Amino acid sequence: MLITGKHILVFPYPAQGHMIPLLDLTHQLAIQGVYITILVTPQNLPSLTSLLSAHPKTITALVLPFPSHPDIPPGIENTKDLPGDGFKTMMMALGDLYNPVLDWFQKNPTPPSAILSDMFLGWTYHLACHLGIRHYTFAGTSAFSLSVIYSLWRYKPKRDDQGNENEMILFPNMPNSPEFPWWKLSIVYRTHVKGDPHSEFIKRGLCNTMASRGIIINSFSELEQVYFDHLKEEVGHDRVFAVGPILPTGNKGMRRGGSSSNDVLSWLDKCGNEEVVYICFGSQSVLTNDQMEVVARSLEKSQVKFVWSVKKPTIGHVAGKYGRIPNGFEDRVTGRGLIVRGWAPQVEILRHDSVGAFLTHCGWNSIMEAVEAEVLMLTWPMTADQHTNASLLHELKVGIRACAGAETIPDSGELAELFSKTVSKETRIEKELARKFGRTAKQAIGENGSSMKELDRLVASFAL
Repeated sequence: MLITGKHILVFPYPAQGHMIPLLDLTHQLAIQGVYITILVTPQNLPSLTSLLSAHPKTITALVLPFPSHPDIPPGIENTKDLPGDGFKTMMMALGDLYNPVLDWFQKNPTPPSAILSDMFLGWTYHLACHLGIRHYTFAGTSAFSLSVIYSLWRYKPKRDDQGNENEMILFPNMPNSPEFPWWKLSIVYRTHVKGDPHSEFIKRGLCNTMASRGIIINSFSELEQVYFDHLKEEVGHDRVFAVGPILPTGNKGMRRGGSSSNDVLSWLDKCGNEEVVYICFGSQSVLTNDQMEVVARSLEKSQVKFVWSVKKPTIGHVAGKYGRIPNGFEDRVTGRGLIVRGWAPQVEILRHDSVGAFLTHCGWNSIMEAVEAEVLMLTWPMTADQHTNASLLHELKVGIRACAGAETIPDSGELAELFSKTVSKETRIEKELARKFGRTAKQAIGENGSSMKELDRLVASFAL
């Protein structure tokens, strides 16, 4: 491919919640006339099929072998096939691509003038410095959660009582001075061991994002303006770009996922307006059997209509302890509920008029999809940034607490009552706020919207 204009290297982190929005952003950048090389390993190449087909003249793939790692079985190159804590191992393994990428740059007659990488690939900042080019960070989380992450590593809050997991940690440097119990903070921060090579590598990578030329966030200014302003103050410049919600475009070739959505959508077509609860815990989280039992019991008690996307256990989950649908449950809810095993067409489901509420793990990608679809969220954060994301939803009053914690088992009666409330008129105030933010989100990504202007500003910065 002959490069005649702006050329950047895009390096997504191989986790669905990270990779999908960055690839959708890449599509938008290509439309803006940016030439792009996307770095992936072989098993992740199929994720680029529609993108490469849509932009054969402006996007190309750089496929490098996945570095071997003792804790990652051969053939696994995406965190969706690893247990929940596998993201740290993946970060370490991908760090070994430094020299192969450097070698590619040095041999390329028209190398990129910038690297745009996921925030979990912070080591690429040093690579960009080595090459004398610019570095941009993509953050697939909220400006609020990113502010919390930066605050942790910059100001290093500690517990007074080392054994108290519920001790409240205050963030006085942030707007509104939020506070969280210790156990809800980033597991990377809580488990950091000073001097340990692995811990220090991950810490350096996350801190490097603050030194990037620019930070790109999958959110929109009208949703969290105060936190965008805070981040700009923290990094000392205005190159913090609010370009979200980043969602699939109308181009059918760019639709997410891999299987037909006809069965699910046809079932939803038969349901009434906003009477269905959609349940999904993302591509990484798998409920314990006890949690599965409680969710199923709650759905039976509430008598609500539902679509439940169930992920199968992966390597590292104790055999027989996770993801089991209770015996006889599907027969008992025939006609009233639908179980989707594996991938679900989430964007289409959330946009369907029959869906009135979404029980979510609060991954930011899912939140952005729900906000744009004007759907009220029931929050059950598990780990990582999900607790802070949930806190933001509660602050904005577009999310209602359902549960919190990867091992917590909610009360089935309380959860059933919450299901019933969210498809009734009892939550009309929250639903109206959800609709308000949804309309604003659509405006932000529409013509002359705030996020489209931010996208233009980002593209212009590549050439400055």
